[in-house]
Amino acid sequence: MALRLAPLFRRAAPYAQVFRQLCSSPPPPVSLTEECVSRLKEISTTGEHLRITVDGGGCSGWQYKFSLDTAINEDDRIVEQDGVKVMVDTMSLDVLKGSKIDFQRELIRSAFVVVDNPQAEQGCSCGVSFSLKL
Repeated sequence: MALRLAPLFRRAAPYAQVFRQLCSSPPPPVSLTEECVSRLKEISTTGEHLRITVDGGGCSGWQYKFSLDTAINEDDRIVEQDGVKVMVDTMSLDVLKGSKIDFQRELIRSAFVVVDNPQAEQGCSCGVSFSLKL
């Protein structure tokens, strides 16, 4: 009996793989560290969420901008984690995909930062601007 079922299992294997891919949820486009979530909970007032944009400029060509915002735009992608929301517009998301958002406290400043951006090749020493991998 086992010999007769073996061809059926071989034919079903590709479908099982597709089914697993369809059922698994995709990873979030960006992830948030515990420090980022904690700081957002401290500073967010009613309805405010962190907005991240990528703009041209800075000493390396591109720069990250962080702000608190209440408006959700049509082209925003929202990442929610532990009750906080981060909004990223679709154009900026292409540059940020796979990154981590962190909050770092240092002697001279405390700020939200993007770390481990797979699309960034190099950055300046301040950590705000970067160049893209080509």
